[in-house]
Amino acid sequence: MENSKMLWPDKVTICEVGLRDGLQNEKVLLSIDEKLELLDMVVASGIKIIEVGSFVHPKAIPQMADTEKLIQRMKKVDGVEYRALVPNLKGLERAHAAGLTKAKLTLSVSESHCINNFNQTPLEMMAGFIPCVEYAAKHNLSLSGALSSAWGCSFEGRIPAAQIEKIVREYLKLGITELSLSDATGMANPRQVYEVGSYMVKTFPEVKWILHFHNTRDMALSNILAGIQAGITIFDGAFAGLGGCPYIPDATGNVPTEDVIHMLHEMNINTGVDLSKAIATARRAKEMVGHEVASYVLKAGRCEDLTNIKAQRQNNR
Repeated sequence: MENSKMLWPDKVTICEVGLRDGLQNEKVLLSIDEKLELLDMVVASGIKIIEVGSFVHPKAIPQMADTEKLIQRMKKVDGVEYRALVPNLKGLERAHAAGLTKAKLTLSVSESHCINNFNQTPLEMMAGFIPCVEYAAKHNLSLSGALSSAWGCSFEGRIPAAQIEKIVREYLKLGITELSLSDATGMANPRQVYEVGSYMVKTFPEVKWILHFHNTRDMALSNILAGIQAGITIFDGAFAGLGGCPYIPDATGNVPTEDVIHMLHEMNINTGVDLSKAIATARRAKEMVGHEVASYVLKAGRCEDLTNIKAQRQNNR
């Protein structure tokens, strides 16, 4: 049998979602000044795409109640994309009024999860996105789309590829061609990611694909590698591996941004991010939330740190 060769890209893009998905499940509510500090650190590390918060009802997710004020106070750096998650037109209007030019519409591929999360079916939510698209066109806003629970649902189990494809086609009817496949339940596995990811890339070449993995069962890094082999090179991460979905039973955090960057750099894949600064961001986030976090690099350090220690010891002999 002929051996197939694994192909690796020269560069991978990292999107930081810690300020939104990372903090929305935290018991400690960070102040705007603390969030601004983390945001400045993320920008300083070299990350160019940042999800700064969401415009959902504050009673549903109080951790995001100050997103408007955060956006109004943050320093916008040229070349950095700032976006927020919005569930409907009202959320989009609030994001626009706050000064954002990019928003992400989100729904769950799972009907059960969608009803539990938003009290609507996926198709009902998609119909509600029509005025969002019209509003965005009128006000020169960019929209992306998120398909939550795309890989599996705690209510419905494994999500068939056909179910994902159906929602993708609905997004494309609206003219939205940047789409994120999200694993909020942490149920994805590498074979599934490769097979479904490859199919989506081949079937919808016009789509800019983003993958979003939670590390609930310690498979997120493996899933990212499978996604890369499927031809996808944009991935979400959250500093210190913070996060979780309030509507998913026992949901744990996102894949740590610094762990993803470390893995890719060890593989000689460029991210454009300063790993030391990303680790510093994670360390600061850990101090702010006041509990242990899931980041391996934060605990063990970089591989190159061991090499540096060895070299120092040899020089001291």
